Amino acid sequence: MKIGFIGLGIMGESMCENIVKKHDDTVYAFDFVKEKVDLLESKGAVGCADSVELAKNSDVIISMVPKSEHSMSVYKGILDVLDDSKFCIDMSTIDPSVSVEISEMVKKTGAHFIDAPVVKSKPAAIAGKLGIYVGGSEEDYKKAEPILRYMGENVIRMGDNGKGLVMKICHNALVSQIQNGVNETSTLAAANGIDILTYAEAISYGGAGNWYLDSKKDVLSKEDYTTAFSIENEHKDVHICMKLAEECGVDMPGEENAVRVYDKALEMGLGKEDFCATIKVVREGR
Repeated sequence: MKIGFIGLGIMGESMCENIVKKHDDTVYAFDFVKEKVDLLESKGAVGCADSVELAKNSDVIISMVPKSEHSMSVYKGILDVLDDSKFCIDMSTIDPSVSVEISEMVKKTGAHFIDAPVVKSKPAAIAGKLGIYVGGSEEDYKKAEPILRYMGENVIRMGDNGKGLVMKICHNALVSQIQNGVNETSTLAAANGIDILTYAEAISYGGAGNWYLDSKKDVLSKEDYTTAFSIENEHKDVHICMKLAEECGVDMPGEENAVRVYDKALEMGLGKEDFCATIKVVREGR
């Protein structure tokens, strides 16, 4: 079984590398940035000139691209070479309704399609320990699971096409609200002489303990905002959440506040920094 991987960004690069390391057949790779393809070739992948070449050569086609319009462009571009021998896995975080539209388009060719967005960030991608939420039929989930486990250790089917993305958006929305709480209360603690590491230890003693703080306390203490997951990517996700909530008639005042924080972070020019840099909105944005 030959696997093709489209999109070699911060996450996709390491996800593809894990497939190369663990899969016992050819792995093809494509990205518009040639240097990224060259890097994967140095790891053992076979580079392709474009997505069509990759799709022709691959039995399984995996995509990991930034936005809804990029996923749509990928699958429209390869539609003519899809048939019932092809299995498509879009691991991008995009609008669930767009993913459903893509799934319907792809399945008309006879090909299979699942959405399988990931959670956690770059260190987990490197370690092959991502969480993966799957939307698609039970049959397709079972076929894809061994491949997904090259990249993740926690893989769960959430329902039919689009439901993996619904869960990913819910997950990232919750993170954004937990993050806001950490940003505000740790800044209040600092204003009263309590440093972030002492704050984090004290938080761990009670019911407010959380994975986000545990994973970010050291970088927050050092003010090291090296990007593992960017503000601009989470900004995209919180806006997808509000669109989904509007479509479902769900009121989310806490997430509305998260959206305001992320909008302000972009105004401050922080888009390329790690998403924990939203703390600057509280510390410096007043």
